[in-house]
Amino acid sequence: MRKTTIGLIIVIFVTVSATIAYLLEPSTFHSWFNALYWVMTTMATVGYGDFFAATVAGKLFTLFLYIFGIGLLSLVIGKIIDSIAGIQRQREAGTLNFHGGNHVILINWSRKARSAIDEILTYDPKAQIVIVDETDRHPALQMHQVHFVSGDPSSAETLIKAGIERARAAIIFADTRIEETSLTDGKSLLIASSIERIAPEVHTTVEIMHEKHIQNFRFVQVNEFVLSHDAISSLAVRAALQEGNPAVISQLISREHGDDIYEVPCNPAWKTYGEAFQALLGQGATLLADRNDMSINRRLSDPIPTDARLYVVADEATYRRIAGK
Repeated sequence: MRKTTIGLIIVIFVTVSATIAYLLEPSTFHSWFNALYWVMTTMATVGYGDFFAATVAGKLFTLFLYIFGIGLLSLVIGKIIDSIAGIQRQREAGTLNFHGGNHVILINWSRKARSAIDEILTYDPKAQIVIVDETDRHPALQMHQVHFVSGDPSSAETLIKAGIERARAAIIFADTRIEETSLTDGKSLLIASSIERIAPEVHTTVEIMHEKHIQNFRFVQVNEFVLSHDAISSLAVRAALQEGNPAVISQLISREHGDDIYEVPCNPAWKTYGEAFQALLGQGATLLADRNDMSINRRLSDPIPTDARLYVVADEATYRRIAGK
């Protein structure tokens, strides 16, 4: 039986029962609303006793409510509980569509994706995250703000279920379940192509196994590339040759501890990089780059372009003060 049909039956049953009760004993209930109140408390087995049937006909009708009314209400409660349980089962299985927006989509589940969730929530505790993977069970079920969509990530249907058109960003992790690295990058390329076709405005970052494959991704206008394991190898070498260097880099790539890299608004009063550098330094931040250009500290006399995006190294409190947050 459909839920709408059951709901309609309940409304009709309660309305008719209240009307019959009032017609049977108008002196007991005084108004139809009081009769409705009595029917509801009787069906809910609360029975406050402030209203009760006094006549034989009224008592027989009360017995009718005990048998049919309570049974009908139990049926509705059972349907509600079953619906809630069904939604939970669908959430676990990844079959529910995501209806939110401005979220981050993580594609292909792995330990890296798990670490990415922690990093995102450290940066923004209220962030909404959607995991897309071919597994049939939610990999982060205990995290209520993490939604899961099960399916082929290169499929338009799956990406639309994940709300790709409304997403803030998408991160494609290399599928470590594929042994051949060329096939791993091939799958990532196929997913990136699907995203570009459906939602070209979404900022897309891809983890790539081999640097030589980057040129293939440039045709689908991927925004950022991350070479798998390169950062780990680099940190290992620096740890061996430059004591303390890896700790500094690790601090900058994680928002959980110490200073971090932030984008700050460009003050119109700053005409050159030197003026921006001195102004930011006076507030406790160090100017690092304009977009991906880290040479600006050697060009302090150069004018700041109108489309500049300035990045600084600072702690969160300093960043919020500069950004006016």
